[in-house]
Amino acid sequence: METKTQQIILSRLGEKQIDLNKVIAFPRGLFGFESSRRFILCRIRQDSPFLMLQDVDNSALGLIVTDPFDFVPDYSLKVEDCDADVLGTSNVDEISVIVTVSIPHGEPEKTSLNLCGPILINTSTRVGVQAPQLDPACKSVLLRDL
Repeated sequence: METKTQQIILSRLGEKQIDLNKVIAFPRGLFGFESSRRFILCRIRQDSPFLMLQDVDNSALGLIVTDPFDFVPDYSLKVEDCDADVLGTSNVDEISVIVTVSIPHGEPEKTSLNLCGPILINTSTRVGVQAPQLDPACKSVLLRDL
């Protein structure tokens, strides 16, 4: 029996053909979207630092994300044991970090990165978790302030 590896999905960016081997499983979902468990990263534009974290099963749910280190090179985070357990690793070489990007409607100058709720992805197993940062100094940062 042949295994299906490609699927067409509707996304916030339109119709996309995705590789099912690149789907990221979020066993606990994401904050505010706990029932959404399967996502794929889609390029918004080839030359953009931003990606769409698109829910494979819900075309209306897509979050703009980016690599925080592209904007905040000294960004640091703590990975709790419970999050490392979900990821199946605490090896930083196997973990990719992304953060959500907020762009207020009609006010792109107020675009901000949510550094307090990074999303960690085990690049080997394609398992992800959102890892809240409990440090009181943690904050979102406006891109214009970087």
